[in-house]
Amino acid sequence: MRAALMYGAGDVRVESVPDSVIKYPTDALVRITASCVCGTDLWPYASMKPEDGPARMGHEFIGVVEDTGSEVTTVKRGDLVVSPWAISDNTCEFCREGLQTSCSHPQANFWDGEAEEGGQAEAIRVPLADGTLVKLPVAADSALIPSLLTLSDVFATGYHAAAAGGVNEGTRVIVIGDGAIGLMAVLSAKRLGAEQIILMGRHQARTDLGREFGATDVVAARGEEGVEAARGLTGGHGAHVVVEAVGTRPAYTQALGVIRPGGVISRVGAPQYEEAPIGFGSLFRHNIRLAGGPSPVRAYIERLMPDILNGEIEPGKVFDVTTDLDGVPAGYRSMADRKALKVLVKP
Repeated sequence: MRAALMYGAGDVRVESVPDSVIKYPTDALVRITASCVCGTDLWPYASMKPEDGPARMGHEFIGVVEDTGSEVTTVKRGDLVVSPWAISDNTCEFCREGLQTSCSHPQANFWDGEAEEGGQAEAIRVPLADGTLVKLPVAADSALIPSLLTLSDVFATGYHAAAAGGVNEGTRVIVIGDGAIGLMAVLSAKRLGAEQIILMGRHQARTDLGREFGATDVVAARGEEGVEAARGLTGGHGAHVVVEAVGTRPAYTQALGVIRPGGVISRVGAPQYEEAPIGFGSLFRHNIRLAGGPSPVRAYIERLMPDILNGEIEPGKVFDVTTDLDGVPAGYRSMADRKALKVLVKP
């Protein structure tokens, strides 16, 4: 079978790899029918050292179950399924609390380099299939597939950002970052009833989509100028919830500049820094809380899926380029060059 492997910074190749096979009785073998490139894939694409490769890539996918281990009971051959980006048993103490990303099962893991296989491929072995996979009530060629694929990570992560921040009716929200996750945070904040949603981003095609998803205002400026503009739109006080959907230290600093006293900074951009100010002069003085983290996608799939199925929302609009597996290397380049927002892959 064929799969995408990252050999180092800027070096993604599609090559033949050993066929995926069932190894444990709790496994499922899935033939992938839709996957994508994630913004977080761009971090290793920019910095991976050759000695750390090659790594199988991709952590968002939909596919058809081809085979199952003897202990799998919730899915069967022929089922169309979506996989969260984290593997979990969905039964341990942490999973029952909605923290599947902290699952205590020994086989719990993340796709995309940490697990043995990746979703940018023709097929994949899914450990802990009963806990990880969710059956979809549509056909593999459904027009809803792009939107349903966002349940694997990006939409659920945007929702996690808004939910962890405590967004509700009357909330003022600022979203930092106009990438796919930032746009999904806008959509989620709207869904949760936010009164005002300010999107901070510089790419008009993306911020236009953000307005379609529910942003009431857009601030293109960065740094102190951006902070001043965003605070001005909130009456000078800042927002109740700030979603940091980038993962860089400047984005965190910007979040500190626009948060309201007593507010919540919700971080879902994978942090590319080890330390951030949290002391008296930053968070402590004004009772500002820090929330967010890796999205426990599995906890949200059933909650978010109905609005996609009934056509109320269309998060799949974040996909602006579609390619096949051979086009994955070019897809990485186009996203890294900001020529594409998010690339959909149909092997």
